[in-house]
Amino acid sequence: MEWDLPQLRALAAAVDHGSLDAAARALHVTPSAVSQRLKALEQQVGAVLLQRTRPVRATDAGSAVLRLAREIDALTADADRTLTPDGEGTWPRVRIAVNADSLATWVLPALAPLTGTVLIEFLREDQDRTADLLRDGTAMGAVTSQAVPVQGCTVERLGTMRYHPIASRAFLDRWFPDGVTTAALALAPMVVFDDADALQHEALRRRGVAAAPSSHVVPSSAQFADAVRHSYGWGMLPDLQVETVDEDVADASDLVRLDPSGAWHEDVVLFWQQWSLRTPSLDAAADLLRSAAASSLEP
Repeated sequence: MEWDLPQLRALAAAVDHGSLDAAARALHVTPSAVSQRLKALEQQVGAVLLQRTRPVRATDAGSAVLRLAREIDALTADADRTLTPDGEGTWPRVRIAVNADSLATWVLPALAPLTGTVLIEFLREDQDRTADLLRDGTAMGAVTSQAVPVQGCTVERLGTMRYHPIASRAFLDRWFPDGVTTAALALAPMVVFDDADALQHEALRRRGVAAAPSSHVVPSSAQFADAVRHSYGWGMLPDLQVETVDEDVADASDLVRLDPSGAWHEDVVLFWQQWSLRTPSLDAAADLLRSAAASSLEP
């Protein structure tokens, strides 16, 4: 099958921008041209590639072609950058799916050296679901908890993020006056990141609490820690985000561990998955992430 680059770019633009009209604006063509390119591509493939919803979504067949479109785009952008004198060509774009806590701690500074030559697009998703963005071609690489490689991808272990149950001193005094007991944990409110955040529930399960208490939802890593500090509830915070926890603080808003010994914790093992197709920009990002993980994460 011979692939037409404008048709593939029309498919990617439609998914990226959510509609054919928006894709047309991004590609500087008319909506009619985008529609014609997509129709011709679907006729060539012999399958419907897009669900004409709002926003448009790739079908199963469309996801396979979308990944091809993104791979070709990545290769051409890297080649253009290399072949253009003085490196003045279009900057290649690397799309990386990453969980919020990694993005807020070690990933963002790790990739800073690339920002003068590569465009980085972070796709924030729970670590249990970042690999899904590799499957449909949305991401080129992913920081994920999934050890089994996605088809067409390679995988390697990065390290472990360790989480401890943390609360403010005021919250601890109010909800755990007699200590952090099972009965108290069943009543004390929690802070969770979103519906996919199971860390707090898993921590409670390990402590023998069957039914989780009420929870506040704060879908931002920085504000999650702030919510804990402001006594919304207790929450599982990574060591990288809470570098120092003082168990003898005087300030009621300061953070303390529910278990001062540090024995109560949850570990999340992280892996790096990326396309098997190699591009210089993706490889450079992977090298920086490996180096940062080696110095930031637990083995």
